[in-house]
Amino acid sequence: MPRSTPLKYQRILLKLSGEALAGSGGHAFDFATITGYAKALKEVVNAGVQVGLVIGGGNIVRGSQLSKMGMDRVSADYMGMLGTVINALAFQDILEREGVDTRVMTAIRMEELAEPFIRRRAMRHMEKNRVVIFAAGTGNPYFSTDTAAVLRGIQMKADVIIKATSVDGVYSADPKTTPNAKRYTTISYRDVMKKELGVMDQTAITLCKENKLPLIVLDINASRAVLKAVKGDKVGTLVS
Repeated sequence: MPRSTPLKYQRILLKLSGEALAGSGGHAFDFATITGYAKALKEVVNAGVQVGLVIGGGNIVRGSQLSKMGMDRVSADYMGMLGTVINALAFQDILEREGVDTRVMTAIRMEELAEPFIRRRAMRHMEKNRVVIFAAGTGNPYFSTDTAAVLRGIQMKADVIIKATSVDGVYSADPKTTPNAKRYTTISYRDVMKKELGVMDQTAITLCKENKLPLIVLDINASRAVLKAVKGDKVGTLVS
């Protein structure tokens, strides 16, 4: 596919929170919001980028919260994984309405709904410019979807992990509650862990560090943020 602008990153793993799918409503799905994300992702795919996608399940159920309420942690985490499958199927439907070829692959086998995760098959899908949505986390309790995203990024030999959030990068404190928080344009994995900045959980950051996989944190609601990032423009915060 011809490209007018060279791409810095040819293959990406995009991590999107489940809460982002809920829009401003805060619960389940806001289809206008999801359609906007799908259109933005279509631009990225049309630019020639191979895309893997991991979506959290926080808009439906968050295993860690259920666990704090007294539910068995393993059962709670499996419920959270099922929430990510629901989100993956919803996002797949809207992406395909936009004309984007998509596959959902799950870490927990449920062939009636989606393909089981098989690494070589997933890579083949991406080589054919299909967006692959990886659902059900790692398939194991006690691991977050952030960790699942980094794991899939490593397995797919992604050039970068892009974490799409509601803020425009990494800050020294929560900018929503600390107005004078410092925003970083670049920061090291070591400093993220040392300062406990909460970009991703420690397991995910450690995986990035050990595999020298760069991470970009950006605002998903900013215009063409992901497209700008893959072209190498300075968007959000680069963790490396």
